Amino acid sequence: MTMLTPRTPTKLAPPGRSRRERKAAELESRTRLVGERLAETSARPAVGVLQSVDASANGLTHAEAALRLERHGPNVVAQERAPRWYLQLAKAFWNPFIAVLVFLAAIMFWQDPADEGVVILSVMVGISGLLRFWQEFRSGRAADALKQLVTTTCAVQRRAGSGSGPTTFEVPMDRVVPGDVVRLAAGDLVPADLRLISAKDLMVSQAALSGESLPVAKADTGARGEDLGRQTTSDPVEADNLVLMGTSVTSGTATGVVVATGADTYFGSMAGSLVGERPQTNFDTGVRKVSFLLIRFMLVMVPVVFMINGFTKGDWDEAFLFGIAVAVGLTPEMLPMVVSANLARGAVAMSRRKVVVKRLGAIQNLGAMDVLCTDKTGTLTEDRIVLDRYLDVHGNEDDEVLEYGYLNAYFQTGLRNLMDQAVIDRVNEAEEVVVDARFSMVDEIPFDFARRRMSVILNRNSVVGDPGRTEHVMITKGAVEEVLDLCTHMTDRGLGVPPAEGWGMVELTEQLRWHVTRIAEDNNRRGLRVLAVATRTVDTPRDTYTVADEDRLTLVGFLAFLDPPKADAGRALQGLADKGVAVKVVTGDNDLVAARVCADVGIEVGSVVPGSEIDGLDEAELRALAARTTVFAKVNPVQKARIVRALQADGHTVGFLGDGINDAAALRDADVGISVDTAVDIAKESADIILLEKDLTVLEQGVVQGRTTFGNTIKYIKMTASSNFGNVFSVLVASAFIPFQPMLAIMLLVQNLVYDIAQLATPWDRMDEEYLRKPRNWDAKGIGRFMITIGPVSSIFDISMFLIMWHVFGANSEASQSLFQSGWFIEGLLSQTLIVHMIRTRKIPFVQSRASWPVMVTTVLAVLTGLWLPFSPLAPTLGFVALPASYFPWLIGVLLAYCTLTQLVKTWYVRTFNTWL
Repeated sequence: MTMLTPRTPTKLAPPGRSRRERKAAELESRTRLVGERLAETSARPAVGVLQSVDASANGLTHAEAALRLERHGPNVVAQERAPRWYLQLAKAFWNPFIAVLVFLAAIMFWQDPADEGVVILSVMVGISGLLRFWQEFRSGRAADALKQLVTTTCAVQRRAGSGSGPTTFEVPMDRVVPGDVVRLAAGDLVPADLRLISAKDLMVSQAALSGESLPVAKADTGARGEDLGRQTTSDPVEADNLVLMGTSVTSGTATGVVVATGADTYFGSMAGSLVGERPQTNFDTGVRKVSFLLIRFMLVMVPVVFMINGFTKGDWDEAFLFGIAVAVGLTPEMLPMVVSANLARGAVAMSRRKVVVKRLGAIQNLGAMDVLCTDKTGTLTEDRIVLDRYLDVHGNEDDEVLEYGYLNAYFQTGLRNLMDQAVIDRVNEAEEVVVDARFSMVDEIPFDFARRRMSVILNRNSVVGDPGRTEHVMITKGAVEEVLDLCTHMTDRGLGVPPAEGWGMVELTEQLRWHVTRIAEDNNRRGLRVLAVATRTVDTPRDTYTVADEDRLTLVGFLAFLDPPKADAGRALQGLADKGVAVKVVTGDNDLVAARVCADVGIEVGSVVPGSEIDGLDEAELRALAARTTVFAKVNPVQKARIVRALQADGHTVGFLGDGINDAAALRDADVGISVDTAVDIAKESADIILLEKDLTVLEQGVVQGRTTFGNTIKYIKMTASSNFGNVFSVLVASAFIPFQPMLAIMLLVQNLVYDIAQLATPWDRMDEEYLRKPRNWDAKGIGRFMITIGPVSSIFDISMFLIMWHVFGANSEASQSLFQSGWFIEGLLSQTLIVHMIRTRKIPFVQSRASWPVMVTTVLAVLTGLWLPFSPLAPTLGFVALPASYFPWLIGVLLAYCTLTQLVKTWYVRTFNTWL
């Protein structure tokens, strides 16, 4: 059993820990303390537990329940709720670039309330923030609609007064209080943490808490370990006599007393630490670094431009306005809008693939993801139990074993468990159904948790050689050890003297007992769950049978069960591997089952690490272990979250796919938390992305969409940052040597507006196939290097155009400055527009890689707008003059030379740094 031993480093948090680490330590500490308290409750007799909560087996009175509800509060756990719409709206505008634009607009308005630039900047800010708000608000509403409440009431035993008898009432779950006696039946959701008082054939699904794919048996074992002599455990999930909030009853009935509600439950101890501020993800960190890199460039360049213009021209007011225009020009003011449009388009594209995006930044994180941690059940497997094999005592497939197993499952009158149903389904599929005419039911000895087996006694309706004789056959199926203890013989086709039926029956000696035990253990090691099947022909038939009749059995063979891997799981994993995403399986299931399933879908398992091994490791040791381990088994919620953080600390962008309560902490800590619509509420609330189908193939498509979204965002940043930097560099040179402003402030704003509107088509561009093959991440240093490498290339040709306008067209005085400014405006806008096609691909543009039609259309429109403005009716207002026809051959020559040099520099850059976008 997994022991939750406290990890030494978390007992006393070092003072230098981050808030995130302190939060994780608090979660771990609280969960551990609640677990220890529940383990103590498990170890006490039921009478002592009732006394400790001041209750009786007949339940509380209505008055007592009302007082306790007032004292303890509603039976609800902390949940993360979407903020009010106005808070979401305000948050949508919280962006460093938007702050810069608002600041610049305020200064421009202060200088001149009628300045057209104020309107332009206000429109940019408004569209960007509203687009982001609407997409996230709509996605949040869609995610809320996915929540499906299984049940809202539970059966509670209460009394009218102290002398009254108990009556069972249906009570809303949030009104259950400590001391309530709750009655459970198949299909019920466990409303709180309960200590069982009585139970019959109780099977509980704990997958949401533990990750175990099969329901587990629960029973009132008295003081745990006292009645059955079993080992105690500090993990409340493993206690036989505890059922916990968030689990559900699959079969049987039980009565239990509530020992904890709300935040004091095991579930609540995890949920309470999951609300509030979320950890910074890869997307958040990347955007912040890039934003402040570009802002630092602006803070350096703008004062330099302002000072040079002020000193050289002597007009400080004009220099100030020009400096503001340069700040706007250097700021990628459309970045928030382009990022939001990119992410919104990605969300729409993913919604068509049955994916709900709750947080837009998660799309980029999905593209950057290079490690995916996933549970096994329902992701790699079909989340159902099937009969994998039916074996004789030597491990060979034997139809007789299947037939006896089928008879046992078919004729039992109790609620069939998943393994019984799997046997019946297997026989039905093979069209080998044993007809009722051959056998009829006599009696049964039901399953119980002490015996761990059940038997049916059947009448063989037609006895070979004597049709009139009655023959009763007992068929027993159950846990291998318990069934073997009752067997004196075994059937063997190759040994003994075969009777008329063709069986050979031999005595089960110690050597043969060791042999058949090894067969069962070998199948356990393959990840299969094994049941033994034994029979006995009753010597003296009668109408009723008892447990005492389960003796002198003959072992027939074994039934082995598996949650089968999905048919497409291997192909989906290979697809993720081809995209550079490593998959690590982090499951609460046992190591043998996990290893078998992973091997079946093509995962190189290596050494499977149990969760108990994680507890004794410090953070550095865990990072090393997580780097070399592919499969973690029997892990609890705290351990899952620690694995995620260890991988992140090692430089990975981590995705986590889970659907249970035990996954919530890891979903929240991951760079991108992924859940499904059938998940528990807390998992869906903690996730960033919700899949309507739990399918890795859908996830692979999401990864591609994420990389496309990120690629188009990076295109815009690098295009804008490099061209803006080149323009400002050109302004610095021109300001130092030209006696007038090289371009009016309004011209700079118009140039930026036209260029930025053209860039709005970037989200609809396609990405080269090679780009989509690897995870992509933010690289602020790389963007800075790109700016100072590619930006000055445009300055070379800007300066060339300065010289052409100065010497060829005589625009060398203040009287002819409008001609100079108009000539540079067209060249600057067209070169900026052409750079879109040069930068969007590392290949040769138009030849090896072509932009999508929206990008082609917007760039053509931008070029036509730039050529039209100096000749338009707006020209006098904006300060333009018409250019002579002889200007345009020079323009074409400059642009062709610019594209040629840019392609050469691009080739050198890719070879030198092995990257482009």
